[in-house]
Amino acid sequence: MLSLADGLYLEKAANILITGKTGCGKSYLACALGRQACAQGHRVVYFGMNRFLERVSQSKLDGTFIKLLNQVEKAHLLILDDFGLHPMDGISRLAMLQILEDRYGKKSTIITSQLPVVKWFDFIGEPTMADAIMDRLAGNAHRVELEGDSLRKNKPNKKE
Repeated sequence: MLSLADGLYLEKAANILITGKTGCGKSYLACALGRQACAQGHRVVYFGMNRFLERVSQSKLDGTFIKLLNQVEKAHLLILDDFGLHPMDGISRLAMLQILEDRYGKKSTIITSQLPVVKWFDFIGEPTMADAIMDRLAGNAHRVELEGDSLRKNKPNKKE
């Protein structure tokens, strides 16, 4: 983790794939790395995966998809939180591929997921698209697998 905190992965345009059970700190870790990147002067864009897919669909309908692509492409770090909770349709897969293709070798992406990386190919669905997405995503990625129970279970109730 210390090797990621220095931000060198950003200079190398490497990705980070964070997996683990619900509540084990995936989002917290991704946001901490994003905050560190901001402190180092990098531009960061964060999307929860559900909101990201909604935004892609809406931008396709209202004609602002290119604007969305440009916004994401300008960011030194893109964080996509909770990959694998919402099924991907053809539009989502194509948008994901376009974004990852634009960023590959130039910018970094962090993805968090409850699904182990080995299940992402099947989750994405369509084999040709899944192969292309996973090639651009996992080919130059650091993998962080978090273990343990939900941190929310140990949190004191504020109402008490």
